[in-house]
Amino acid sequence: MISQKSLGAQPTLSFEFFPPKDADGEATLWKSFDKLIATSPDFVSVTYGAGGSNRETSLAVVDRMAKEVTTIGHLTCVGSSKSSTREVIKRFEAAGVHSILALRGDPPRDNPKALDDGDLKTALDLVDLVTSETQLEVGVAAFPEGHPESPDLAHDAKVLALKQAAGAKYAMTQLFFTVEAYTDLVETSRLAGATLPIIPGLMPIGNAAKVVRMAEMSGAKLPTGLLAKLNGADEAQARIIGMDYSIKLAQDLLAAGAPGIHLFALNFSKAAIEVARGAGLCR
Repeated sequence: MISQKSLGAQPTLSFEFFPPKDADGEATLWKSFDKLIATSPDFVSVTYGAGGSNRETSLAVVDRMAKEVTTIGHLTCVGSSKSSTREVIKRFEAAGVHSILALRGDPPRDNPKALDDGDLKTALDLVDLVTSETQLEVGVAAFPEGHPESPDLAHDAKVLALKQAAGAKYAMTQLFFTVEAYTDLVETSRLAGATLPIIPGLMPIGNAAKVVRMAEMSGAKLPTGLLAKLNGADEAQARIIGMDYSIKLAQDLLAAGAPGIHLFALNFSKAAIEVARGAGLCR
């Protein structure tokens, strides 16, 4: 189980993948997966689109990966009925998945009012459903810089504690770029009663321009000094700067007590392996 691995003596290594959109993307995914599996990760996870928009593709990826490595299936519930959610959960179970990352998710672009639809309104509703009706381990999201709809970190911490009380066994963070963002999250959560392992999710800065765009879209703050260095460098220099920073961040997080590192691989292997090796996590 993920929570047990995260409480072990050795820090965990894991990777996140997303369902490919086309044949070329599929080929890249499985080529990268084979290379990343060679590092002996403790587990992997597979994302799930807004409103289940890529449900079938996500389930197909999960089905294949779960045969080779412990796999977490992401599951969003926005706009979903309980019956449709139960159907997806059964398919996860049939694929050999033992853990689900329970997420509210964002509404699809073509249905912005989806938050008002469906039986399940929040991630807490989904945690309740999964823990009350299955034996699956449940993980949840944590937000080092605060959920975009939350007034402050203290509120997020209380919500995380409620998810733990409902049966969540571990949390995985959204994108962030400083050790302080993680340690503040852990401290605030502990004060609120959330004692579950919180696994930091990191995005290697292998393609600086892409990571900067994703940070802007997600609301994650890049340190001003790092951003200035990236903006003043050419592509090759920016990669060196970004990867050095990513490796140091992973090292510092482990030194600060993080139970492991979950790398957002973006379906590529090179940068993720560099960070894993730099942090001393490759087996």
